[in-house]
Amino acid sequence: MAGRDTAPPRHPGTQPRPQPCRPVPRVHAFGKGGQAMRRDPRAPPAMRGWLHKQDSSGLRLWKRRWFVLVDLCLYYYRDSSEQRVRGGLPLPSYRIRVLGPAASAPRFLFTAEHPGMRPYVLGAESPAELSAWVCALRRCAAPLGGAYSRDSEGSWFRSLFVHKVDPRKDAHSNLLSKKETSNLYKIQFHNVKPECLDAYNSLTEEVLPKLHLDADYPCDLVGNWNTWYGEQDQAVHLWRFSGGYPALMDCMNKLKQNKEYLDFRKERSRMLLSRRNQLLLEFSFWNEPLPRPGPNIYELRTYKLKPGTMIEWGNNWARAIKYRQENQEAVGGFFSQIGELYVVHHLWAYKDLQSREETRNAAWRKRGWDENVYYTVPLIRTMESRIMIPLKISPLQ
Repeated sequence: MAGRDTAPPRHPGTQPRPQPCRPVPRVHAFGKGGQAMRRDPRAPPAMRGWLHKQDSSGLRLWKRRWFVLVDLCLYYYRDSSEQRVRGGLPLPSYRIRVLGPAASAPRFLFTAEHPGMRPYVLGAESPAELSAWVCALRRCAAPLGGAYSRDSEGSWFRSLFVHKVDPRKDAHSNLLSKKETSNLYKIQFHNVKPECLDAYNSLTEEVLPKLHLDADYPCDLVGNWNTWYGEQDQAVHLWRFSGGYPALMDCMNKLKQNKEYLDFRKERSRMLLSRRNQLLLEFSFWNEPLPRPGPNIYELRTYKLKPGTMIEWGNNWARAIKYRQENQEAVGGFFSQIGELYVVHHLWAYKDLQSREETRNAAWRKRGWDENVYYTVPLIRTMESRIMIPLKISPLQ
């Protein structure tokens, strides 16, 4: 009979059973493949778009995936059809951290990190997309107002939008406006006595082109309109001063000595109920307002924003303007510098009201447009739309 410590017989060719070793802390991969979280189809997406995702294998390869942010969770798919969730993670308590710029694409990298979980390394294709995703994910990672630290990110992430200038020492207008030009714009709103509108238009068409064509005055007419739908019996004029504030002051000083213009202002004052103006800068990512042939109608959409939200507005629209370019409807985008502040004007051109309706509906069928609306609507205090008809002298017809 075999003794108690006799080893059990082993078949030829078999290996001895390995001894148990000390347990190693496990790094989890949350919700991947067949174990992916289920997405609630009734919850509206907060954001969606393409990102590059670094593979978790040893090769660290990059794969382009379609990401959807919904209900405090980030899901990703193979493509934009969103047929099958490939993976996902619940964002609360995650840390969203921006990495330094990479030498090769994708350059604009960030991570989603959580203790005990493998980090997700993601890459955006532009600084604007990086900003939009990081801001959105951080809101979900700290939905109750929890704080996060940017100290380890250094100054690189901030430099994407402040051109390597400390944001405490540079105005928002310098971050959003075009650097290659020094144009300043003035928009005028004239509320005309109803019985004087035709006489006002005739007087305007006689005098203003002389200023536009005179090389001694550093100002150009951009557009002149009467409001068709919106505030009635109103004229809107948009001027460009090439050279900024010095050009504006030069022009104003010369007009004080111009007898014909002074007579024009005196005659015009008898026709007006009220008037107001604003000095504007143009957004760096919008089209340059250039003359165009007609006939067109123009829509001036005016947004009065909550103070402190202009940078966020600009970052969202820098990504969204591409959705409104197919029909060449985008004319110009401006924000106020003097006058009522935190005011944005978007100027659009359409062939007619039906064309406007079709163009705007087409934008909603493009992925990404709904995301822009979702993020910009909370920034608005009030908004207004004017449909305008150009005067005969308007370069924008």
